[in-house]
Amino acid sequence: MNKQEFTQQVMEAENSLYRVARTLSANESDCEDAVQQAILTAYDKLDNLRNEKFFKTWLTRILINECYKIRRKSGFVISFEDYTADIPSDVKIDNELRDAVFRLPIKLRSVIVLYYIEGYSVEETAYMLKLPQGTVKSRLHKARKLLKTMLDDEI
Repeated sequence: MNKQEFTQQVMEAENSLYRVARTLSANESDCEDAVQQAILTAYDKLDNLRNEKFFKTWLTRILINECYKIRRKSGFVISFEDYTADIPSDVKIDNELRDAVFRLPIKLRSVIVLYYIEGYSVEETAYMLKLPQGTVKSRLHKARKLLKTMLDDEI
């Protein structure tokens, strides 16, 4: 992959990277730092990419690792408004559901965001989070069950 192809792929993935980083970052600054560092790391380690077809998944995994590093250093607090502002308009989620997703524990929230909002497969989500596919499936099931309970309680 040459420099121009790398730049194009990063530009195409930019919005998705930002949304994933907002899900896992404490604030705007940490989010931006994580995205920038992930892009730099990906460029430096471009030789490690085995298949260019999986560039976005590979880059997202690097981003998730960067977010975790920053979280360990600074803690994790994000406002509901900041989180929901970054969900794309083509993903229709009402306010109660957005609030419920935000209140999920980070382990469950991350699989919900990657699978349902960003559209990654179970296999890709497992790869990015360094989890077995069965764990991703069980977390998705648990998150759906918990979301249903949370939403039923609100109604």
